[in-house]
Amino acid sequence: MQMKQTADRLFGNDYVWSVLGAGRHQMATANMSVILGGNARAGLEDSLWDAPGQLAHNNAQQVQRIRSIIEALSLEVASPDEAREMLQLKGAANVGF
Repeated sequence: MQMKQTADRLFGNDYVWSVLGAGRHQMATANMSVILGGNARAGLEDSLWDAPGQLAHNNAQQVQRIRSIIEALSLEVASPDEAREMLQLKGAANVGF
Protein backbone atom coordinates (compact mmCIF):
# COMPACT_ATOMS: atom_id res chain seq x y z
CA MET A 1 0.00 0.00 0.00
CA GLN A 2 2.85 2.39 0.77
CA MET A 3 4.40 1.78 -2.65
CA LYS A 4 1.04 2.37 -4.38
CA GLN A 5 0.47 5.58 -2.42
CA THR A 6 3.97 6.78 -3.28
CA ALA A 7 3.47 6.00 -6.99
CA ASP A 8 0.10 7.79 -6.95
CA ARG A 9 1.74 10.85 -5.40
CA LEU A 10 4.64 10.83 -7.87
CA PHE A 11 2.87 9.80 -11.09
CA GLY A 12 -0.82 10.52 -10.57
CA ASN A 13 -2.76 8.19 -12.85
CA ASP A 14 0.00 8.00 -15.47
CA TYR A 15 1.42 4.56 -14.78
CA VAL A 16 0.63 0.87 -15.18
CA TRP A 17 1.31 -1.36 -12.23
CA SER A 18 1.02 -4.88 -10.92
CA VAL A 19 2.26 -6.85 -7.96
CA LEU A 20 3.86 -10.20 -7.38
CA GLY A 21 2.82 -12.51 -4.59
CA ALA A 22 5.09 -15.48 -4.06
CA GLY A 23 4.07 -18.81 -2.62
CA ARG A 24 0.81 -19.08 -0.75
CA HIS A 25 0.27 -15.32 -1.03
CA GLN A 26 0.05 -15.30 -4.84
CA MET A 27 -3.74 -15.24 -5.26
CA ALA A 28 -4.43 -12.95 -2.29
CA THR A 29 -1.86 -10.45 -3.55
CA ALA A 30 -3.15 -10.62 -7.13
CA ASN A 31 -6.69 -10.14 -5.82
CA MET A 32 -5.66 -7.03 -3.85
CA SER A 33 -3.89 -5.60 -6.89
CA VAL A 34 -7.02 -6.01 -9.03
CA ILE A 35 -9.25 -4.45 -6.37
CA LEU A 36 -6.90 -1.44 -6.17
CA GLY A 37 -6.89 -0.99 -9.96
CA GLY A 38 -3.65 -2.77 -10.77
CA ASN A 39 -2.86 -5.76 -12.91
CA ALA A 40 -2.49 -9.36 -11.81
CA ARG A 41 0.20 -11.93 -12.42
CA ALA A 42 -0.15 -15.65 -11.82
CA GLY A 43 1.90 -18.69 -12.70
CA LEU A 44 3.99 -21.57 -11.47
CA GLU A 45 7.13 -19.41 -11.57
CA ASP A 46 5.72 -17.57 -8.52
CA SER A 47 3.85 -20.33 -6.71
CA LEU A 48 3.24 -24.05 -7.02
CA TRP A 49 -0.11 -23.79 -5.23
CA ASP A 50 -3.58 -23.34 -6.67
CA ALA A 51 -5.37 -23.36 -3.32
CA PRO A 52 -4.40 -24.14 0.29
CA GLY A 53 -2.87 -27.61 0.29
CA GLN A 54 -3.58 -28.10 -3.43
CA LEU A 55 -0.73 -28.06 -5.95
CA ALA A 56 -1.45 -26.44 -9.31
CA HIS A 57 -1.14 -28.75 -12.31
CA ASN A 58 -0.07 -25.99 -14.72
CA ASN A 59 0.01 -22.23 -15.31
CA ALA A 60 -3.37 -22.33 -17.02
CA GLN A 61 -5.03 -23.47 -13.80
CA GLN A 62 -3.68 -20.45 -11.92
CA VAL A 63 -4.49 -18.06 -14.76
CA GLN A 64 -8.08 -19.38 -14.80
CA ARG A 65 -8.35 -18.80 -11.04
CA ILE A 66 -7.26 -15.15 -11.26
CA ARG A 67 -9.47 -14.68 -14.33
CA SER A 68 -12.42 -15.93 -12.26
CA ILE A 69 -11.57 -13.44 -9.52
CA ILE A 70 -11.34 -10.57 -12.03
CA GLU A 71 -14.65 -11.47 -13.64
CA ALA A 72 -16.34 -11.95 -10.24
CA LEU A 73 -15.40 -8.32 -9.54
CA SER A 74 -17.19 -7.35 -12.79
CA LEU A 75 -13.88 -6.34 -14.36
CA GLU A 76 -12.61 -7.20 -17.82
CA VAL A 77 -9.62 -9.41 -18.62
CA ALA A 78 -7.28 -7.99 -21.27
CA SER A 79 -6.83 -9.99 -24.45
CA PRO A 80 -3.26 -11.00 -25.36
CA ASP A 81 -3.14 -8.17 -27.93
CA GLU A 82 -4.44 -5.64 -25.38
CA ALA A 83 -1.87 -6.81 -22.82
CA ARG A 84 0.95 -6.47 -25.38
CA GLU A 85 -0.26 -2.95 -26.20
CA MET A 86 -0.44 -1.94 -22.52
CA LEU A 87 3.07 -3.28 -21.91
CA GLN A 88 4.37 -1.91 -25.22
CA LEU A 89 5.51 -5.34 -26.40
CA LYS A 90 6.00 -6.18 -30.07
CA GLY A 91 4.67 -9.73 -30.04
CA ALA A 92 6.29 -12.74 -31.67
CA ALA A 93 5.01 -11.87 -35.16
CA ASN A 94 6.90 -8.55 -35.10
CA VAL A 95 10.25 -9.77 -33.83
CA GLY A 96 12.85 -10.57 -36.48
CA PHE A 97 14.93 -13.73 -36.17
